[in-house]
Amino acid sequence: MNFLIRVSIFFFLLFQGFFVLGQVDVDLSAFNTKTGAKVIQNQQHLEISWPLEEGNRAAISLNLNEGSKLLDKLQISKQGESYMIAEKLNPSFLLTVGQRDLSKGSGWNIFFDRTAYKAHDTYKVSLQTEKIRVISHGQRTIVQVDKMQAGNFSGWLEISMYHGSPLMNLAAVLSTPEDAKAIIYDAGLVKSDAAWNEVFWADTEGYLHSQQPASVDMPAQNLAVKYRTIIGEGQEGSLAVFPAPHQYFYPLDNAYNLKYVWYGSNYRDIEPGFGLGIRHDLMGDRRHVPWFNAPPNTEQRLNFFVYLSNTKDGQILEEVKAFTHGDQYKPIAGYRTMASHFHTEHMDDVLTHKPIPDIPGHVKALRSMGVNIMHLGEYHLAGNPRDLGPKRLPELQLMFEECARLSEADFLMLPGEEPNVHYGGHWMNIFPKPVYWIMSREEGKPFVEDHPDYGKVYRVGNKEEMLQLLEVEKGLAWTAHARTKGSTGFPDAYKEEAFFHSDRFNGAAWKAIPADLSIPNMGRRVLGLMDDVANWGERKYVIGEADLFKLEPDYEIYGHMNINYLQLDKVPKFEEGWQPVLDAMEHGKFFVSTGEVLMPEFSVNGKGSGESIQLKSNDKATVKVKAEWTFPLNYAEIVSGDGEQVYRQRIDLSDTKAFGQEVFEFTAALKGRKWLRLEIWDIAANGAFTQPVWIE
Repeated sequence: MNFLIRVSIFFFLLFQGFFVLGQVDVDLSAFNTKTGAKVIQNQQHLEISWPLEEGNRAAISLNLNEGSKLLDKLQISKQGESYMIAEKLNPSFLLTVGQRDLSKGSGWNIFFDRTAYKAHDTYKVSLQTEKIRVISHGQRTIVQVDKMQAGNFSGWLEISMYHGSPLMNLAAVLSTPEDAKAIIYDAGLVKSDAAWNEVFWADTEGYLHSQQPASVDMPAQNLAVKYRTIIGEGQEGSLAVFPAPHQYFYPLDNAYNLKYVWYGSNYRDIEPGFGLGIRHDLMGDRRHVPWFNAPPNTEQRLNFFVYLSNTKDGQILEEVKAFTHGDQYKPIAGYRTMASHFHTEHMDDVLTHKPIPDIPGHVKALRSMGVNIMHLGEYHLAGNPRDLGPKRLPELQLMFEECARLSEADFLMLPGEEPNVHYGGHWMNIFPKPVYWIMSREEGKPFVEDHPDYGKVYRVGNKEEMLQLLEVEKGLAWTAHARTKGSTGFPDAYKEEAFFHSDRFNGAAWKAIPADLSIPNMGRRVLGLMDDVANWGERKYVIGEADLFKLEPDYEIYGHMNINYLQLDKVPKFEEGWQPVLDAMEHGKFFVSTGEVLMPEFSVNGKGSGESIQLKSNDKATVKVKAEWTFPLNYAEIVSGDGEQVYRQRIDLSDTKAFGQEVFEFTAALKGRKWLRLEIWDIAANGAFTQPVWIE
């Protein structure tokens, strides 16, 4: 045999031996073909396809060769035609790790942290493909790729595909053994040898823009957009990259639009390829910047969504918008939407002669989102709330007049404050009509008197008189941002006080503080408090709060918001008073939602939230809920308590697909229980929860 031929055969066999030795281990033991998904494997690629509606399919092909782009192909097949959406991509994750201050009483519930101002490091998360596992779970197929590394964080890449929709979620699932860590991340999809044909986005007013990249070396730029979405168009279709609409936004005082998407080359001088993706501004709103909690050994999901379409010209954005109803709260018959706790300081703008449009920006923003009722927390950082009367009374009058002026049609602006006097911690209040009151009482001054200009005026000197005012004027109070911020340690510290036992103290408020990417829901701080209070024997409720400051239509408000669906057939007229709003709050006739999961009907043995039931002899009850959703659901949880312990019955909802509606019936064993409530959460950590039903 010719020497050169023998040498060629030797090196060929040697190369083949190295290829086999270096082959990626693919584990299909947890994959079930009966779900409709398919896997095709050869030495070079692993292709996973999943079913869409009407017999169509989507597919992802993973390159098994070391050093190659992991996402070799993203495709859609419709009506027998195959469309190549994108080729040769790598998922990209940048993890920034800072230090959490656990020295204060709030611990991991801390908000007043300034992580961005402390030492921190940014790492490009590395991926070394050693093993791939394909898992079937309900109506979704999950691919886990080992392994990923970023500093002292390690884990795997997880790609989830949702049957019935060309929707994927990509996540770097990372954990660290170190304590007191706070994190933030950027992510996206990156090419090295080519750019997308065209990049699309909607500006903050919702108008579509695009750019054809001049070259693969075009420097990366950050964009302020609406709907949190960046779109790459190829020869045969488009893909959209966007974050979980609420979970991605750690709590801030101001919902500024901080340019949450990016595209181009050499992003942050760390990612050399041409990419597009989502991002965070490390400095936030330059006030308190808590980032995300990363407790030791928790699996933090640095994740983003990818949506595939064979459409072009940015039309894919309409499909993405549907997941958040276009960043609007969907109307439900028999309900009206209420958002609470806004420190817009609109009255200070009026008092300081700032030019005020007929409809201020914060009103335009909330009305365009479908908010029917806006409850203020005015004079928080402005005005003279502690004044003895000469300044405060005219300021209250101005608030009442502006609320009346701006309340019309399907919108009601309610006066309200975060008084933070007499009780301890921070708390909110609301009355069913305009009430003039002063937050202290001078010696010799009466509790109430008739004022020649303002009518009845109250002076409140202590917690007993505060409760008396709430009783006389039928007002409600509740703990703002319980167990964090200025309410650290509350309401626990006053749970034995007479005012807390009163039906005038309505409970607490819910918001996603702190943020933690390792949990499948949000706002556990207050959900846990809700259960504690019910176990204390108190029949109280939890209302959603925004706790935001300035608002304008071009801000990223939706990501920071939640909403209360109150059982009301009509928005009350300001001039007639708004007692029906307080009635719904006081009697638990509402549910709280991020907007994507809705529960228009809920009952336990035929009784709704805030009502009481008696168990049958078998101590079981039927929980019935009509649910609507956009993202596929993750799970439902029936939460109950016996006065001491909290019990959780989790129901897996992984068989649901995107954009569904169903009446679920669950059986709950409730022996010895005194209350129960229901939560439903989707795959993006969006959710909704009811108020308790009481068991007698």
